[in-house]
Amino acid sequence: MLEDLDSRLLAAHAMNDRAALIGLYAEASGAANSPVARNFYLTHAYVYALEAGLPEADFLRRRLVDYGAETDA
Repeated sequence: MLEDLDSRLLAAHAMNDRAALIGLYAEASGAANSPVARNFYLTHAYVYALEAGLPEADFLRRRLVDYGAETDA
């Protein structure tokens, strides 16, 4: 499963498909084996959502705050 996710992430990067990257990085955060990996992937999803100006950025940021990877300030 993780190999498939990695392949889809690489393909989305190759196509510069920002919408797919947001979803794939969010998916990867859910499949991560450690809090560090989870927050790494979630941060990427958040940054891509911010760059795209999407409302999902608020939800992703809230998840990072809940995990202690972002401040609530």
